[in-house]
Amino acid sequence: MLLTIPDVLTPEQVQIIRSRLDAAEWVDGRVTAGHQSAMAKDNVQLPEDSRVAREVGEVILNELGKNSLFVSAALPLRVFPPLFNRYSGGQSFGTHVDNAIRQITGTGHRIRTDLSATLFFSSPDEYDGGELVVEDTYGIHTVKLPAGHMILYPSTSLHHVLPVTRGARVSSFFWIQSMIRDDAQRTLLFDLDVATQRIAADVPTHPSAVQLTGIYHNLLRRWAEM
Repeated sequence: MLLTIPDVLTPEQVQIIRSRLDAAEWVDGRVTAGHQSAMAKDNVQLPEDSRVAREVGEVILNELGKNSLFVSAALPLRVFPPLFNRYSGGQSFGTHVDNAIRQITGTGHRIRTDLSATLFFSSPDEYDGGELVVEDTYGIHTVKLPAGHMILYPSTSLHHVLPVTRGARVSSFFWIQSMIRDDAQRTLLFDLDVATQRIAADVPTHPSAVQLTGIYHNLLRRWAEM
């Protein structure tokens, strides 16, 4: 499932965060790349121990925790602390697949990368190129979202970032370990949750809403890993 999560951050939040990111010190983006990805990666990144990265990451995680669409789609168990990158001057990221396991720097904790996320901080009119291209069983998807919007997609997907030929593309990227490892099961639960909510909103007293809610939770109970 590839899903756009709109308005994760408000325009005011984006403006404040973007000013902090623009004033921060950036390093070679290959510091967090695996061996294969390092050969394809050409961008800059905030150091993981950067105070700005930590503080902005906390804002993102706080907002995601309140975002019902994200919670329903991802069913998050653990979220990797958000990282931040910047592409400009022809920089790009060649085709790759994300590492299956990520070590959280400075801790003994690891997460399995079930879902990948990119949260945009640059408006589409600020830069040319820089589209995120995701390949899945349904074809090739090109993504370039407004600032404050986020794309969520399976970490098993091949993907790349096209060269930025004008301006700068600034974003946050991170991974989610879901309670539901299997993407097909996770998608089924999401569709069922959306349908149940629609019935409950349109016909609040309809008995099917209770029945569907029970089916949802019984499937979640059967499939969830904690």
